[in-house]
Amino acid sequence: MACKLKISGIEPESIVDGRGFRYVIFTQGCPHHCPGCHNPQTHDFNAGNWVDIADLFAEICENPLLKGVTFSGGEPFCQPEPLVELAKQIHTKKLDVTVFTGYTYEQLLNLHDPNVDALLRETDILIDGRFLLEEKDLTLTFKGSRNQRIIDMNQTRQTEHLVLDELN
Repeated sequence: MACKLKISGIEPESIVDGRGFRYVIFTQGCPHHCPGCHNPQTHDFNAGNWVDIADLFAEICENPLLKGVTFSGGEPFCQPEPLVELAKQIHTKKLDVTVFTGYTYEQLLNLHDPNVDALLRETDILIDGRFLLEEKDLTLTFKGSRNQRIIDMNQTRQTEHLVLDELN
């Protein structure tokens, strides 16, 4: 059975949506509706197109120059299951996964959703937080507003693992 993802579109070669040369998938549907969002066409959950993740992965594999893949939106964490499967495939090609989200990392953890947790485990870089128009700053790298964070999830998982080891 094919795993499908609802997307607004793709950008097969980007240098502004994460580190290095990237393939960007814009998911469809977003509950945040941030004023000033640069992707308002991605908000409507009823818009967009369904695509097979196998087709996306095949297209990603065609470009040997890619450093990684970015999941943007819309809100990727509204469709965690197909993105987890795609991220696992992406990692087999030694590419990294960056995810933009309007949620904070802490909010995602507090959802206690196994699919969200699985997508967090497959994320290398998380750029979190709602876009805030009053905090907009065009000088920021990979972020639209100062409240947003760039989180190295591999380092975060290592730190959390060390803390848990100390507690046991």
